[in-house]
Amino acid sequence: MSALVFRLRNVPEEEADEVRALLTEHAIDWYETTAGNWGIAMPGLWVNDDTQLPRARELIDSYQRERRDLQRQHHEREKLSGNAPTLMQRLTEQPLKVAGIVLFCLFILYISINPFLRLIGYGL
Repeated sequence: MSALVFRLRNVPEEEADEVRALLTEHAIDWYETTAGNWGIAMPGLWVNDDTQLPRARELIDSYQRERRDLQRQHHEREKLSGNAPTLMQRLTEQPLKVAGIVLFCLFILYISINPFLRLIGYGL
C-alpha cells in the first residue's frame, strides 16, 4: 500500500528536486501527486510500498537536517558580512503591501472592538 512520505505544498522547487533525486538514488519506488486543477489536492511524494516508508523518511529527515544547517550557516555569514536584509529594508521593499496589511489589521481590530465600545457608550 502506498504512503505519503513528503508533502510538496510550499516547498521550493530546488528542495523538491533534491528529495526526488534522493529517493531515486536510493532505489525507493515513489510517485508524485499534484495539487490538481484547482490547487486543493495534496501535492506530495508517495512511496509505492509502505515497507520502504521508514527508510525514505530516514533519508528525507537526514537531508532536511543537512539543508537546515547549511541555510543557517549561510544566514549567519550574510549577517556577519552585513548583507542580510533587515526588517526596515524588507518593509521599504514593498511599502504598499505593508500599508495594506497594517490597514487590514486595523480594520479587523475596529470590527472586533466596536461592538463592545457601543455597549459602554463609546461607539464610533
